[in-house]
Amino acid sequence: MTTATALGTRDRLIRTASRLMQHGGYENTPIKQLVKEAQATMGSLYHFFPGGKQELAVAAIAYGDEEFAHMLTSGLAAYRDPAEAVEALAVLLADALEASDWLDGCPVTTTALESVGRMPELQAACATAFAHWRELLAAKLAAGGLAGEDARELALTVLNTLEGAETAAQVDRSRAPLVIAGRHLARLVSTYSAPRT
Repeated sequence: MTTATALGTRDRLIRTASRLMQHGGYENTPIKQLVKEAQATMGSLYHFFPGGKQELAVAAIAYGDEEFAHMLTSGLAAYRDPAEAVEALAVLLADALEASDWLDGCPVTTTALESVGRMPELQAACATAFAHWRELLAAKLAAGGLAGEDARELALTVLNTLEGAETAAQVDRSRAPLVIAGRHLARLVSTYSAPRT
């Protein structure tokens, strides 16, 4: 029994949608291809997701959120020092991206960009994912001694920088944008941790 068939139909639909949307976004994920790759039927899609493709897409974004949050949490937990953790996280992202032949970037970015002002449910799901990741980063920074507001703002800066570096890495097919971003983010985080004179 393959992993795909071991999963229930609903889970196969969600995971397949997440992967296809990660690569091509919502608009470039044909529903027929999605159903075929999930080894499902059109009837089963509408059984589990009466709202059709958009309802499935919201569930897929939530799945991508949790999947990336797991990677984020694991990466950050590997180092006690927040600066080291952020730099190591950038390397972890570079490793994963390179291993996917530069295809598996952020699970929601493409969909987020195409949903703005057009698909409020998808836009809201993407915003929730980004907020979740910022909270995880802020918690790590706060655990390292940063004040609340500094931790929140720095988490936003770290996430935004890594998102941009990941896109550049995909375009360039190179680890360099993420590795360099991680190195400079670590320096930035260290300045917040350094004693104030």
